Amino acid sequence: MGKKINLIVDEKDQNTRVDSFINKHNKEISRTRIKNLILGKNLKINDQVIDDPSKKISINDKIIIQIPEPKKASLKPYKYNLDIVYEDDDLIVINKPAGIVMHPGAGNYDNTIVNALINYDKKLSSNVGDELRPGIVHRIDKNTSGLVVIAKNNLTHENLSSQFNKHKILRSYQLLIWGKLRPSIGKIETFITRSSKNRQMMEVSQTKGKKAITNYKTLEVFENKNTPTLTLVECKLETGRTHQIRVHMNYLGNSIVGDDKYKKKFKKIKNIDLELNNLLVGLGRQFLHAKTLGFFHPQKKEKMIFDSKLPNELNNILKKLRKTKKLNH
Repeated sequence: MGKKINLIVDEKDQNTRVDSFINKHNKEISRTRIKNLILGKNLKINDQVIDDPSKKISINDKIIIQIPEPKKASLKPYKYNLDIVYEDDDLIVINKPAGIVMHPGAGNYDNTIVNALINYDKKLSSNVGDELRPGIVHRIDKNTSGLVVIAKNNLTHENLSSQFNKHKILRSYQLLIWGKLRPSIGKIETFITRSSKNRQMMEVSQTKGKKAITNYKTLEVFENKNTPTLTLVECKLETGRTHQIRVHMNYLGNSIVGDDKYKKKFKKIKNIDLELNNLLVGLGRQFLHAKTLGFFHPQKKEKMIFDSKLPNELNNILKKLRKTKKLNH
């Protein structure tokens, strides 16, 4: 059956929107979830079904919102060795390698992190997103590696989603870009929207879309006669838009090494060290790694920070660049 929330409207709440009213009196459920529950006809006002989240309420109105049982998703378990960094009764933090997508979607319903999680733990019950994304609070792209937190229940999911929405989550990435950034430290603040030319891509817009904020700083610059100019950069996200770092770097004119979607056309590099050339050409993923992840534990109420090493295929490129840098000094 799920659970019911019963509320009566008193004087100070009259004339407010019903979604705001429920959110004010029940902090466990996010505003977005309340809106979706109302649109899904789970709300009654004075025993009448209402599917308008913006409906204004009156004094003494009887509000009942039904939270349905989690739908059992018909997801196939996928035998896959998850790199689990931390786990307790409420959440799992994993270090995702490049090459696997987070959750089922068009063209791939079986070989995803979600299917692997179901194989690992049959009891994942968070259904806040939808049944194809149990526990998925945030995502990183298929060809990006690094840390992701997964909620094991609805309470944790709601709480973490709220931390993401309020920009309280620490997310720090390392990336290698072509060229160097000017200024070397900065903040990129734009809107990001779907590309009108290609629906699978995003683009910067001055007027429409969602606000996106990326703080960046240069960590190390590599340039000499045997290497193209490349820069190791750290990005801290204030928002988490689709492809945000990739789009923002491309917008600055410094696309990420190995990015197959947002790339500048590069001329073949003359005199490049052959080993470096092979490492760059054979990368098969973008040089983008979700290195640090920090949040408040929803139940324990303590700050948790996780850090992960760069995967070998990325680290090998840096080692080679540093070696070449030394030889040329």
